[in-house]
Amino acid sequence: MSRPVLTVRDVNAFYRDRGSGFSSRSKRRQVLFDVSFDLMEGEILGLVGESGCGKSTLSRVILGLEPEYTGEIIHHSPKPQMVFQDPYSALNPRMTVGQTVEEPLLLGGMRDRSQRRRLVIEMLERVGLGEGQLAMYPRELSGGMRQRVSIAAALVTYPRLLIADEPVSALDVTVQAQVLDLLWELRREMGLSYLFISHDIAVVNEICDRVLVMEAGRLMN
Repeated sequence: MSRPVLTVRDVNAFYRDRGSGFSSRSKRRQVLFDVSFDLMEGEILGLVGESGCGKSTLSRVILGLEPEYTGEIIHHSPKPQMVFQDPYSALNPRMTVGQTVEEPLLLGGMRDRSQRRRLVIEMLERVGLGEGQLAMYPRELSGGMRQRVSIAAALVTYPRLLIADEPVSALDVTVQAQVLDLLWELRREMGLSYLFISHDIAVVNEICDRVLVMEAGRLMN
């Protein structure tokens, strides 16, 4: 029986409405209401809902980027990594592909330069790129290639859980299918689990094992 890689229990999240007056700075607006679920090992769990329903807020809570919440977030594996919707804005235009994928290893304290290079090339090859792209900049890449770089950077530290927030919505239909196939294959090769966030139910039905529906900050199922 599979075990959870992530447990979310009774999570409520809040935003502060900031205004010009002193009193408005202290007002809180609730955006998530008693959200609970488990994400299992090897599972692709879909989270669908309209824009503004709280999907991205939930992902930020899970990643520890939203301090104002109550409830429990239990990571049963190392910290998850994130793949964002727009691969162009997610990538630093002043960093090469090699630097972008290497950065998480540097932040993690890996000092051996040759080992970092080996892992970067290995991960680029896993996502369908290679050594030939190391010195390229985001402006020189297609949208699909940029998203592959983003995926490589997210996976180079070998997390167990990947949060994919609208990872194909900025891509055309053909490239969408290629990236979805890549994510499916990476799950098999690396034993990954995904929280796959989308507003497109057709995409979610294509790749996900199970789907949660969010409406106005609440899970409907």
